Amino acid sequence: MIAINNLSVQFTGTNLFDHVTFNIADHDRIGLVGKNGAGKSTLLKILCGRQQPETGTLVVASGQTVGYLPQEMVPDSRRTVVAEALTAFGRIDDLQLALEELGDEMARRTDYESADYLRLIDRHNETEEQLRLLGADSRQEKTEKVLIGLGFRHSDFGRAVAEFSGGWQMRVELAKLLLQQPDFLLLDEPTNHLDIESIQWLEDFLQGYPGAVVLVSHDRAFLDNITRRTIEITAGRIYDYRCPYSEYVVQMRERRASQMAQLTAQQRQVAEIEAFIERFRYKATKSKQVQSRIKMLERMEQVQVDEVSSESIHFRFQPAPHSGKIVVEAAGLGKSYGDLRVFEGVDFLLTAGTKAAFVGRNGEGKSTMAKIIVGDLCDYTGAFRLGANVQVGYYAQNQAAMLDGERTVFETIDDIATGDIRPKIRNILGSFLFDSEDCEKKVKVLSGGEKARLALAKLLLTPSNLLVLDEPTNHLDMDSKDILKNALLQYTGTLLVVSHDRDFLEGLTDTLYEFRDGAVHEFKGDIYEFLSSRKGEAMGAGAGAAVPKSGAAAKAGAAGSPKGGAVSQGRLTYEQGRERERELRKLRSAVEKKEKEIESIEAQIAQKEAILASGANQDGDFYAAYQALKDLLDQRMTEWEDAVIALEEE
Repeated sequence: MIAINNLSVQFTGTNLFDHVTFNIADHDRIGLVGKNGAGKSTLLKILCGRQQPETGTLVVASGQTVGYLPQEMVPDSRRTVVAEALTAFGRIDDLQLALEELGDEMARRTDYESADYLRLIDRHNETEEQLRLLGADSRQEKTEKVLIGLGFRHSDFGRAVAEFSGGWQMRVELAKLLLQQPDFLLLDEPTNHLDIESIQWLEDFLQGYPGAVVLVSHDRAFLDNITRRTIEITAGRIYDYRCPYSEYVVQMRERRASQMAQLTAQQRQVAEIEAFIERFRYKATKSKQVQSRIKMLERMEQVQVDEVSSESIHFRFQPAPHSGKIVVEAAGLGKSYGDLRVFEGVDFLLTAGTKAAFVGRNGEGKSTMAKIIVGDLCDYTGAFRLGANVQVGYYAQNQAAMLDGERTVFETIDDIATGDIRPKIRNILGSFLFDSEDCEKKVKVLSGGEKARLALAKLLLTPSNLLVLDEPTNHLDMDSKDILKNALLQYTGTLLVVSHDRDFLEGLTDTLYEFRDGAVHEFKGDIYEFLSSRKGEAMGAGAGAAVPKSGAAAKAGAAGSPKGGAVSQGRLTYEQGRERERELRKLRSAVEKKEKEIESIEAQIAQKEAILASGANQDGDFYAAYQALKDLLDQRMTEWEDAVIALEEE
């Protein structure tokens, strides 16, 4: 167990933690949450001993180990991937060396009956048992399993770590940490450099992890699938919820609504007491009652309402100009870098209004395809064209890094603003949380999240009818991701998004293109329907389950089939079963979507009712919005009931 008692930390005069106390049990699954700058990463550093608190104590139970993966680091290894990963077993190497030394000593000595020799035998046996428990004989197998789970191929094992990008080097560091199996595993944004398949593998691994896991993540689905406890850091205090993230959000809103109601009741009580004191202050017959109420006010402990940040980005994309029906068309498209083939024989057609996602393992060509579409890459094979009147808006994966660090925030936007937009630059920047002082900062001093917001602001200024977004949620907190998603849902043009964030993609896209093994496979449906389908394919692969083909492979398959050949009854039954399962998934997805919408609307209604309970005067717009929410709730409840009935009848 880790025990934290009266922990306090200050940063630039502000209390990050103010006498915080809590425990982490041996098998806890904890998500640390809070707004950016609340102190989540600082707390992880304190837990692993990399930073010391100003006051308070932290006690780790004797003999227990703590492992920590920071959000960013610069690995420096000259080893191969597998050799670097095997360094995780340094404890085993030490024990094996100790075992050899004990064996040599036993071979030299002849005092077999002495107490000292018997103690030597005991130490030898204990060391052997420790090696057995640590799995010394299976470390190569464990290492390869973890590396493959995190996305490496067998052909990568012999390559030098330094050959890989920073993101892949971070995967090696994560692999080492998982192989070490510390008693307390602290992970700061572990999914930042992972694709969907690797994220799902890591989820499965952590769900069965024998020790405790403490996570900082902006991936809502990842938190929900792993954590069973959520610790919120806010205004120097912590609130401990025994539930995953989504349940925490509901309980947190209920807690704050309750605090507001308690504060309102207390203010009403104080007003009544003060009115009594003022009324009878000079009446001798009431002096005892007056003094009693004065003491009551002095003893009264004021109800504290948690600080709630009202700051969040807010924007809408400009109306999309009209384009032709065909937006993107490719035939036999291929791309290679030297001897490395990324993809080939790709055919696809994107029509106006489609909202599509590129998914698949890192390195399979998603960003490469995005660059071809926006015109950044031209040395490809095959045919590619944009449709008539297509205007492209592009957010690159490294968009924030592409900003000119020497320009100010204002200059960055002013450089591209034209016409009626120019007088509104400061208002636009304000909607992305840049105040007048921030506008004069140079881009190079901004945080990663601030640069991401500035890059989004640039994208907003140029009208487009095809948005291509490559990992747009990197560095965005959950509230900002939700606002971006809502803006994209209202966007009237065509959308292509590259993302590994399942929660962000859910309900946003209607078509997915999976990049796999040099080909691109189209899937009509939601991200979770796709993942369920891929899981079914993987389970059925041994039984010869069909894998969708694309491009040249699909054409070859069609050409080789018997013309007009009959479809077997077994195959027909299988396809019918697949179709029914797809329909069931869609219905379940519809029910879940309505339930989430209902929860969101109810939370908004609760917030407005808390404001009404405070007694503060409100204008007509407030009551109109309140009634609109209640009407919307009734509508969504009806839609939910219809969806449930349809699911039950299927």
